[in-house]
Amino acid sequence: MPNVQPKVPNVISLRRPDDWHVHLRDRTMLALVLPFTARRFARAIVMPNLVPPVTTVDAALAYRRRILAALPEGARFTPLLTCYLTNTTDAAELARGHTEGVFVAAKLYPAGATTHSDLGVSDFERIMPVLERMAAIGMPLLVHGEVADPEIDIFDREAVFIDRVLDPLRRRLPQLRIVLEHITTEMAVRYVAEGGERIAATITAHHLAINRNALFAGGMRPHLYCLPIAKREKDRLALRRAATSGDPHFFLGTDSAPHPLAQKEAARGAAGIFTAPAALEIYAEVFEEEGALDRLEAFASLSGPRFYGLPVNETRLTLVREPFLVPQRVGEGENAVIPFRAGESLRWRLDFRTAQDPASPSSPETAS
Repeated sequence: MPNVQPKVPNVISLRRPDDWHVHLRDRTMLALVLPFTARRFARAIVMPNLVPPVTTVDAALAYRRRILAALPEGARFTPLLTCYLTNTTDAAELARGHTEGVFVAAKLYPAGATTHSDLGVSDFERIMPVLERMAAIGMPLLVHGEVADPEIDIFDREAVFIDRVLDPLRRRLPQLRIVLEHITTEMAVRYVAEGGERIAATITAHHLAINRNALFAGGMRPHLYCLPIAKREKDRLALRRAATSGDPHFFLGTDSAPHPLAQKEAARGAAGIFTAPAALEIYAEVFEEEGALDRLEAFASLSGPRFYGLPVNETRLTLVREPFLVPQRVGEGENAVIPFRAGESLRWRLDFRTAQDPASPSSPETAS
């Protein structure tokens, strides 16, 4: 008998999702990019790698005030703040922030591994008292899972990090709750899937959509450069299987990371892909292509809150199967940012008429 494919629905209704990994930046850039996240997601884990980074309770409170002040009028969005770990992070300050509801989690950047990570951790033994306190109070550790050793091939840095750092750390502190963020390899998929209830992983829209060949298609493509870098096709396919499987170890984290055009198209282009204007719509395309639209809500709206011990959102949003044109750019002049898949037509559109926080009529998102 012929293989009959399930009929693709024209409308998807799901609990309002959360973004468990996003870069909102600060000041002018914050005001520019925040509306795209706030329209789609009820909550977001906000990365702390500002300049200077968010390392104290006071700094986090001040950053949260700036985020709330930049929200579009009427938006219902909750930023979830994180603490940037350094070699000298104070365990008592971190625990106080968690107890007071300021820090939802702490972020581990290996020093030099990615954007604004120079003040990150270079000596893991020095932060063991901090990690021990986190394990004791149930505070999640969010990990940029790459070694920064220049002797290690850039395409192998995630795998080496798992072997050298993550697995020994989990054996030493088995009670520590860990999110391995923006995974990119088949190895990471397997490690997390088999890792038990105290480990999870976020998966980005762009790592589901591209492999490393895309960076060089027709020439250097700086707007597809991110860290961790896109990997081989077998890795992309493993990520797609994991994301669409319904396995609660894996959930949505866009890692949307805007940089001004001049910083991307430069001799030393900045690492980061700005997916916020279309991330949810791209996830829907991937789940459609994998025949798994019935599992999109689990990935986008259910598994993340359950790992973090937070309630799922009661409000809902709707995606409709209509063309959606990704804007060519967001912002103007020196602050212009090029979104992922800029100028392309996607198959799914967020229906702002039914969303909790409607877009304004002047929004580029309402153009088709």
